[in-house]
This record gives sequence, structure tokens and C-alpha cells, in this order.
Amino acid sequence: MPQPARLLLPALLLAAGWPAGAFAQQCPVPAPYVSDLPPLADPSRVEVLSDGASVTPGGDAILTGKVRVRQGNRQLTARDARYDAATQSFAAEGSVEYRDPLLRLSGESGSWSSSDGGRFGAAEFELPTRPARGRARSIRLAPDGRLDLEHVDYTACPPGRHDWVLRAEHIRIDQKTQQGIGRNVELDFKGVPILYLPVISFPVGDARKTGFLFPSVGTSSRNGFELAAPYYLNLAPNYDATLTPGYLSRRGAALGGEFRFLTDQSRGVFQSDWVPSDAVAHRDRSFLRFTDRTDFSSHLRFDTNLAQASDSAYFTDFGRDPAGTSVTYLQRVAQLTYLDRNWRVIGLVEDFQTIDTSIAASDRPYTRAPQLALNGRWLAASGLGFDVHGEAVNFTRSTGVKGSRFDLEPAVSWGLRRPGVFVVPALGFDVTRYTLHDSGTADDSPTRTAPIATLDAGLTFERASGRRLQTIEPRVLYTYIPYRNQDNLPVFDSGLPDLNVVQLFRSQRYVGADRLGDANQVAVGATTRLVDLESGREWISATLGQTYYFTQPRVRLASEPAVATRSSDIVGQLAVAAYGNWNVQLGQQWDPHAQRSELSEVRLQYQPSPERVANLGYRYRRGLLEQVDGSFAWPIADAWNLYGRHVYSIKDKAAIETFAGFEYRACCWHMRLIGRRYVVSSTGQRDTSISLQLELNGLSGVGERAGAFLERSIRGYSPAAAAPPPAYPL
Repeated sequence: MPQPARLLLPALLLAAGWPAGAFAQQCPVPAPYVSDLPPLADPSRVEVLSDGASVTPGGDAILTGKVRVRQGNRQLTARDARYDAATQSFAAEGSVEYRDPLLRLSGESGSWSSSDGGRFGAAEFELPTRPARGRARSIRLAPDGRLDLEHVDYTACPPGRHDWVLRAEHIRIDQKTQQGIGRNVELDFKGVPILYLPVISFPVGDARKTGFLFPSVGTSSRNGFELAAPYYLNLAPNYDATLTPGYLSRRGAALGGEFRFLTDQSRGVFQSDWVPSDAVAHRDRSFLRFTDRTDFSSHLRFDTNLAQASDSAYFTDFGRDPAGTSVTYLQRVAQLTYLDRNWRVIGLVEDFQTIDTSIAASDRPYTRAPQLALNGRWLAASGLGFDVHGEAVNFTRSTGVKGSRFDLEPAVSWGLRRPGVFVVPALGFDVTRYTLHDSGTADDSPTRTAPIATLDAGLTFERASGRRLQTIEPRVLYTYIPYRNQDNLPVFDSGLPDLNVVQLFRSQRYVGADRLGDANQVAVGATTRLVDLESGREWISATLGQTYYFTQPRVRLASEPAVATRSSDIVGQLAVAAYGNWNVQLGQQWDPHAQRSELSEVRLQYQPSPERVANLGYRYRRGLLEQVDGSFAWPIADAWNLYGRHVYSIKDKAAIETFAGFEYRACCWHMRLIGRRYVVSSTGQRDTSISLQLELNGLSGVGERAGAFLERSIRGYSPAAAAPPPAYPL
């Protein structure tokens, strides 16, 4: 179902099923149990050890002092024990302990046999692989490992901690299926009852299980009170599904769904959200997405990515942040790719749903139905290379010119590569032909041909000083493409990318084959690096470059200004990681003729560890935006973490997005509270939300999991890398 920002409360919990969270660093980690006896060679053999024993003629025995009974990997220890030969069982008294790889029990009395299992009274138990522990008035252990516990206290907190406790009249734990079922259950958190259920199902391992997951409740200014109760379906080992019925007080009922599958060749996900008869919009609302990747062989792959929204306001109403509310297009593409040593061949069909209906029909993207593209490359030992790029694509749209385009560009090159130097001259020829409809011109089959000549050369100078290596790497790229008048050619998919270090050393000025930029120019640049020879870490990397025109370019797009100078803007890029945990990244595009910056980006980051990070950024694009972006994630104590981000538009003199929150992470639970206020991009309105998440390690979580949101919003933050999985035995 649609998932806008929520106020999430620990209420009306139906069942458990989320994986355990990470543990705070101060949590105790007991040493694992290791037997002091060598393993038995025969797993069916029962071995009995004790300080003293008396045996009756009938085979019964009384064992005294440090009694140990072992069979395979199971062991029973006690102060004293009686052996009944008729039932082949042991009745143990005094400091009774039972251990196997999945279970540990301790109490004052109990009985056990290899055929019937065991019974223990007033015992404590531990499930070391979960880990979890507790106590019960009585415990029945079946031979197949199934546990029946009466009047139980169950928790995943370490010894000495009872932050949350599941109290039940009866619990059955199946260690093979790794599932538990409790009856007449009360869940206490910090001594306060927060849940009562007549029946509850919960995991005691990593195995999946059909059943309800914890619901979420909350409020949203756009949707009112919200309730969602997901139901998980474990259909098979390689596919599953989740159905999420819900209710939005302002809009009505809702239903979400997700189906996942995995085979030897394929993996994919089908997602759906449905709000029937939306009371605000007065129509059905829905969103569908299907993704799939199928590898038919090591050379052949098929990718599918399909999406459909019911209306243009869907993401405005149900998006969660500025990015989620500013969706312009939804892509629908099916692509078949063949790849081998020399060839890369792609066949695809691509379409777009326009979400932003304010975009004029003449400016919307074309449908490619179909497109066939191929790239081939062959290299000889002499350095001689042959490349070919070809494309055939049919473009359709409801308005404007339509038609097909065929483009072929073979090229030959020769590479001289030696230590510290490379020279690569290349010569190619581009042929482009159209078959057009509704073009409005007399020529429906225009053609463009032109040669393309390049000379790419560079040097590398190195100087070592102690453990440091400094390089200076000048590079030049000369490009010659004669002018061809292309005013009669349509523009199906071509555009002018941003000028940057990568674009500076491309022979083609445009992306897409509708325009072939004329060129008689040389791009000149230099890169310098400072490298640690011992670790290979690059402390400093800086590049500066510019293009000089021997002949001013004449080809341009309709919205592109004419080139009136003899050189391009200067582009620069700087990355510094030379001091401790600091790193700086700078990108700059400078117009030397107008003496002004066209584009700037500065990012400063301090990151001493994956969960400790602070960022400060500045973005500027002349005439479009000027923003400051600051974010951080920082532990302030053993169990307390703070988070925050603020994005401010200097141009608009207003905040775009602000959120702040904290997290308390104890040994067996953690709680996160985050408040957010952001601009809904499509309407300019502001939305405010508060989310509360409580997660009980080893049982489940309550509320929306915010970890992915924090990792997406705070650059460099990675709590998963910082916190090891819960692996301590209890």
C-alpha cells in the first residue's frame, strides 16, 4: 500500500518476524560453551561417567558425584542420577544441565532418554543459535528437538537484562522449522505490558514463516490516520509474497502487495499499491512495478523494468521526500543483451509514462519500439584496433515528427603505448539515415555522412619521495569533424551533457545520434596525483582542462546558444583525502570570458568510522539553483546516536528538507525517533512528519524501518558496516 511518512506507535501488535538488530558495543558477549570431553566416535553410543555407581542385578543403577551422560553431541550432567534399565532413562537431581548444539537447559531435576527425550521442572533454557533464553515451570524435550514449555518467560536480552520479556502460558518451539508458537501471551517492555494476544507466532532462527508481521499505525497530513497490517506468505524456498491491507482515514481502504521470486536463471519482484475509491481524489489510485533479470547463458541476459501509476498526482500524495514527490517520468523497458569478447548487442523496447503533465507534449520523450544497438571491438598485438558502432531504432510519439533512424560508425585506430606515454590516432566515418513521418519537410529520408578523426596522446611523469609518489599526467585530444548542416534532421534523443573532466576528452559533443558536432579543436588537460606507495591510497587527485577551437563550432540544438569564443569553459576537479579522516571533493566549471562560475560543487566530509560521519556541501548552477546541504550521523554515548540533515536553497531563501532525530540502542532493543519537514516538489507545499521506531532484537520491530532512509540521505553513513550481526551465545 502507499507508504507516506508516519507517526509509528507500539500498539496492536499481531505477530513477529523481523530479523534481529545490531547490538550496542557495551553489551556483554559470553564465551561459547566448549565441551571438555573428546567427541564420541559412535554417535549412537551412550557413555556414562560418574565418581561413584552401584548397579542392581536387573541393570538399574544409582550414579553419584559429577554424573555425565553423553550421546553424540548431546550431554546431560547432574550431581546424582538414577538409571532405569526398563525404560532406558536417567532421572537426574541437583544442578541438572542438558546441552546440545541448539539447546541448553539447567534446573534442579529432570529426566532424559535417547528414545523419549527429556522432561525438566523449573528450568532455565537458552537457544544459543538465536540467541534467546528464558525460564519455564516445566519443559518437555521431544527426541526430534521440539520443545514444549509451560508458564514461560522468554527474551533475547543477555543475562542480567530483562528489558523486554514475552510471558506465555505455553510456548512450543520447533527447532527444525525455527518457529515458535505462544498461547495467552503478554509482552512486557521495561516492565510495562504493551501487548496481549491469545496466540502469537515468532521466529527462533532465520527460517521464513507465513503469518502476520507487526502492523504500523501513524498519521499524515495528506492521508490522516494510517494503519497497515502486512501478512507474509512463505510460498516456497525460492519465492514469497507479502500482502498489506491497510486503512487511510482521509482516503479509505488500501492494499499493498509484493511478490519475489528467484530461480537458477531469474530473479525479480512484482510490487503493487492500490487505494480503491480514494475519498479525496474520488477515483481509484494505484501503482505497479515489475523488475526481472534473466540470464539465459553467460552471454545472453534479459532485463525488464516496468512501472505504471494511475494518475499524475500519485507521487504527490504518497511520496515520502522531495525526491519521491518529484517523479517526472516512469520508465518501462525490456532489454535483451548479448555480450562476448568482441560484441555487445542490445535489443530493447522502451516507453515512458509522463507523470508531470505540465510538460508539453512536444517535449516528452519518444518511445523506442524497437531499438537494436551493436558495438564491436577487435585488437591486434601490433596495437591496431577496429571498432564499429551501429544502431537502428524506431521512434514514436503522439505528436510531432516520427520515424526510424539508422546510424553506423566504423573506426580504425592504432595505439602506441609505452611506460609513461601513449599515442592513439583514430579515423572513423559516421553514416546516419532517417525514414520520417509527419516531418513537415519535403525530404522524408535525410542522410548525414562525415569523417571523424582524433589524436589522443598523454604522458605520465612520476617522482617518488619516501613513501609518496607524485605524478603529473598531461593529456591532449585533437578532434576533427567537418561541418554538416543538420537543421533538417529531427531531434529524437540527443542532448548536450554537462561539461566535465570526462566530457572534455570525448570526441562527440552530443549524446544521441541526431546531432554530430563539428569540431576542429584540441582539448588540453593535466592530472596530478599524490599516492601512498605502501597502502596505494590516493591522497590528492586534481584535474584541470579546457578545449581550444581552431574553428568555432556551428552545429547546435535549438535551445543551445551559439559558440562565440575561441575556447570552452575551464573545468576542474579536486579530491583530497590527505589528512586523517577528512576528505574534500570539488568540481568547478568556470567561464573565463564572462569571469563567472557556471557550475560549482563542494563536498567536505569527516568520517572516522562508518557510523560516524559529518557532511557539508554546496551546489551551484547559474540561473537554476544554489543550495547548502549539511548532514551528520554521530554517536554521542555508548548507546545514543544523533542524526540530522538540512538542505537550504539560497536562491529561494527557504529550506528544502530538514530532519533530525536520535536513536537509543540497547543490548536487546533500540528505538529511533525522527522528525522531518520537506517540500513536496510537485506542489511546493510542505509536509511534516514524525516517525517512531521500536525494535526488539530477537523478536520483532514496531514501526517503519528508517535505516535505509538514513543511509540514502546521509552520505557515507553505513550502520550495517559498523555493527556486527548478533552472534553471542547466551
